[in-house]
Amino acid sequence: MARKKAELLAAPFQGKWRIAEMDTWDDVAVELLGPGFIEIKKQEGEMRFIALTAWLDIRYGAQNGSPVAEFSWEGVDEGDQRSGRGWVAVGTAGRLVGHIFIHKGDDSGFVCEPW
Repeated sequence: MARKKAELLAAPFQGKWRIAEMDTWDDVAVELLGPGFIEIKKQEGEMRFIALTAWLDIRYGAQNGSPVAEFSWEGVDEGDQRSGRGWVAVGTAGRLVGHIFIHKGDDSGFVCEPW
C-alpha cells in the first residue's frame, strides 16, 4: 500500500526538467556548461547548473495536500565535492518550483519547465 502511494505522489515529477529561473544566479551562470536541468527517476535523479553536477536521493510526500519531492544530493563543482538538500513541488502552468541548499554555501529558489 505504501509503495502505491509513493508511486502516485512521484508521478507528476518524473522526467527531465529544464531550469528556467533561479533566484540567486542569472541564466548565463546557470547555463555555463549547458542547459541547467533536474532529472527525476523514481527515487533517484540528477541535476546540473553552473559547474555543478549532482546525483539525487529522492523521497516523496505531501505538503498542504500537494505532492512534494524532497531530496539530498551529492556532486562535484569544478572538481570539488559538494552536497546539500532541496525540494520541488508542482507549480502552475505545468512547471515545478523548488529550492536547493548547498551545505555551507548558497541556496536558491528555482522554477523548471518540461524538457
